[in-house]
Amino acid sequence: MMTTTDSKGLLITFEGNEGSGKSTQIDLLQERLEATGRTVIKLREPGGTGLGELLRDILKTPKDGVAIDPVAELLLMNASRAQLVRQVIRPALDRGEVVLVDRFFDSTVVYQGYGRGLDINLVQKIIDVAIGDTRPSLTFLLKVSVSVSEERRATRNSSNPASRDRFEESERAFFERIDQGYESLSTSASDRIKVIDATHDIQTVHATIWNHFETFL
Repeated sequence: MMTTTDSKGLLITFEGNEGSGKSTQIDLLQERLEATGRTVIKLREPGGTGLGELLRDILKTPKDGVAIDPVAELLLMNASRAQLVRQVIRPALDRGEVVLVDRFFDSTVVYQGYGRGLDINLVQKIIDVAIGDTRPSLTFLLKVSVSVSEERRATRNSSNPASRDRFEESERAFFERIDQGYESLSTSASDRIKVIDATHDIQTVHATIWNHFETFL
């Protein structure tokens, strides 16, 4: 496992269900870290590389008549991740940078494992191939209920219909399973995963994240 003692940099990931405000909080943390003189790189999954962005379009953009099998989805997600880890994340950590990632392997465990119903052991084996010994030092799980997530997605999609992605076309039960998956992960990895109540206002959520970050350091 790669930790702060194994590399000069920090890998910090953000997780949460749809509409939890991850992007906003990543931007705020990046700004605050850069204000302290740290070099910060911000990434997203799937994506972050040329290959990753091509795969992101395949995975997230609904296409008429194109269905993606859950196992194919799992493999495509981790193809993007393998490229990102080797091309961007590891070199940045070696340079001593702080790497902030919008979703990482926890998302695959809950979306393809719990959500799609794939065997968790299979999911973890594929993840392990993709990431090797690269693991987050700290993960922030932004928590909102399924109902709040639905409300926020509806608001976002009404103002920007193009923002809707393939995963959002899933039934409510899919998102309920995702919620259960995150609950299970946050319990089993409580030393790494910090659960944040994301129903509070933006600055309150940011302050909570910053407090956890300072405590971690």
